[in-house]
Amino acid sequence: MLRVDILLLDLVVVLALARLLGYGARLVGQPPVVGEIVAGIALGPSLLGDVIGRDLFPEDILSPLKALADVGLVLFMFVVGLELDQRLVKGKGRVAAGVSVGSTALPFVLGCGLALLLVDDHAPEDKKLAFVLFLGAAMSATAFPVLARILTDRNMHRTRLGGLALACAAVIDVLAWTVLAAVVAIAGSGEGQWKIVLVVPFGLLMIFVVRPLLRRLVPSYERAGRLTPNLLSLVLLGMFGAAWTTEYLQVHFIFGAFLFGALMPRGGAAEKLNHEILERLEQLAVLLLLPMFFVVAGLSVDLTTLEASSVWTLLGILVVAIVGKLAGAYVSARFLGVPRKESAGLATLINTRGLTEIVILSVGLQKGVLDTELYSLMVVMALVTTAMTGPLLNLVYPREQVARDLAEAERAALGEHLVHRVAVVIPDLGHADALATAGAAAAAEHDSAELVLVHLPRYPGERLEVGLGLSEELAELTSILGRLESAAARVRTPRLPVQVHTRFSADPEGELDAFVSAAEPDEVVGPLIPSP
Repeated sequence: MLRVDILLLDLVVVLALARLLGYGARLVGQPPVVGEIVAGIALGPSLLGDVIGRDLFPEDILSPLKALADVGLVLFMFVVGLELDQRLVKGKGRVAAGVSVGSTALPFVLGCGLALLLVDDHAPEDKKLAFVLFLGAAMSATAFPVLARILTDRNMHRTRLGGLALACAAVIDVLAWTVLAAVVAIAGSGEGQWKIVLVVPFGLLMIFVVRPLLRRLVPSYERAGRLTPNLLSLVLLGMFGAAWTTEYLQVHFIFGAFLFGALMPRGGAAEKLNHEILERLEQLAVLLLLPMFFVVAGLSVDLTTLEASSVWTLLGILVVAIVGKLAGAYVSARFLGVPRKESAGLATLINTRGLTEIVILSVGLQKGVLDTELYSLMVVMALVTTAMTGPLLNLVYPREQVARDLAEAERAALGEHLVHRVAVVIPDLGHADALATAGAAAAAEHDSAELVLVHLPRYPGERLEVGLGLSEELAELTSILGRLESAAARVRTPRLPVQVHTRFSADPEGELDAFVSAAEPDEVVGPLIPSP
């Protein structure tokens, strides 16, 4: 009989430790997911041991915990698909494709080579091919959501390097999930395996029938002016329905959830819709369900049973994973003409694995492709490659270089300075019209002039933890840009061009002076220090 008191106690313990270690990871400059993964491992047999572990997580509790973990995984994969925006690749297609293929192919080949050395000791006889291919696919992964959070925390997503890294990670994600789906299909066995042939028709149905239907959500959202319970229910029905379908087709439910998220509408009001969906799902997914997934994953990690020979296996895994990613990305980037320092920064970013790797490994464990020893070692690899990203990035691409990149991007956006340039600093959108008019009056005193409206808002609240941290910016910036463009339209004439420049800042007061200086204005209208 299910012990409800133990289940509720487990929820308290998991939530408290996940938040505590996630906060601790953030304090030392690591993504919160690193601390949360450590929390999952800490609650497993590696730290608590079998005696305490069995009392805290008895057998009858594991099933409901796993059910909660699977629901959290569905929500997470939907979010990953939802924020996998094809616009990230726009204008970077050739370089992104080249670097993505190089940083996927080399670790895949090296991973398959390592798997051939381990296959006799770690793979069942009927799954040796799946084992080899799976290990290659697992080595090739890049954590798109964690990478994007690292970039947004450093304001790098607006630089050339950050944009290129996001584009590469988006392509790598698609490649990795495609390869993993094929490997899972190969690993499948038993009655009903014929259903795999229906995967292609299902994919075509999703693209050509479901996606056009999803676009109809946007007009309904605009008419309501908010995300209604009915609209959210439709999204949840579609998400779980797609997840159930791929599970029924003998693949895995994560692929259906990911595909449904990737097919959600983009652009305009759809960005606000997507952001509201993320806001609703974050509270449930991040605070409760994903920590359950970390615990379920951590319960299968037992580092105490590893033998001395496992150290050499771990070293082999780390060398293949790190060298494969770094060398594959760096050499590909250099071959495509990316400067040396940017190539090193790009390779470092793409080496991030994070939660995406844990998801892939959990699939391998569920399908019987990985044994518990190799699973434990691969989880350690995922933690190491994620934790090393920040410190290594500081070394190969310091924050001073990032600041120079931001200034260069802002100057490039403003173009060549050939006329009298008036920068109008707008601390509050409520004063946008008045300040734009004052700037136009100052520009009118010169025969040839242009106006630049500058607004640096603070980041809108705490950014999402489960996704990229970009969706909220896109939705909010759409509204801000609309307001600034309205002010610009009031004073813009054929003789007075007006540009609008805005971006979110963690420290508007500290960054505004540098932002305005990058515009190289001849005159500044408005306060240099924005109001809070």
